[in-house]
Amino acid sequence: MFIGAQVSLYPMTSDFVQVIMSGLKALDPYRDDLRIETDDMSTLMVGAPGPLIDAIRDLFATTARNPAHSTMHVTLSRGCPGEPDDPSCRCDILAVAQNTPLAQRQLQAQEAVADAPDMGVQIDVQFSLYVLGQDRHMDEIYGCIEFLKSSGTFLRSKNFCTRLRGDAGAVFETLRQAFLRFGPAEGHVTIDLTASANSPSKG
Repeated sequence: MFIGAQVSLYPMTSDFVQVIMSGLKALDPYRDDLRIETDDMSTLMVGAPGPLIDAIRDLFATTARNPAHSTMHVTLSRGCPGEPDDPSCRCDILAVAQNTPLAQRQLQAQEAVADAPDMGVQIDVQFSLYVLGQDRHMDEIYGCIEFLKSSGTFLRSKNFCTRLRGDAGAVFETLRQAFLRFGPAEGHVTIDLTASANSPSKG
């Protein structure tokens, strides 16, 4: 399986270069576990979803500690049939989830969010889950929505997406659980998300 993300960071400040470069230092502890490639548009991260989502979380939490309004756009993907398998992307949760009933997956996801680390940074996220190439895909999406509403990070539903709010640790754990526990274990699943911190117009 291939698991990865394209990540773009947008600090709303004239000092954006320094903010971005400081944020990217948060990725240093993950460079042995992930393939990380940065260019002028985005940063590609490939690897197992544990360090992958932790790295994205730490990148944004570090950036959000700067008082400037910052946003981040992320496209997460697992199981894309157009990408080669990568042994570094092994994920035990997917193997377990494959034969686990939906209600049990929802409970396991809730427990994982409850155990998430407190990062001390409040953020907002809106995201959409896409379960691709599967009949009855809406069953998995509705199951994910039920989990989100009980996650403790749910803010509200919007057209085409869901709003989350809370500490960065809990919010990114909610995203990790949505990404891994819903949709077929061997299928193509993506998440499109936008994170925001320190917005002057928080609603």
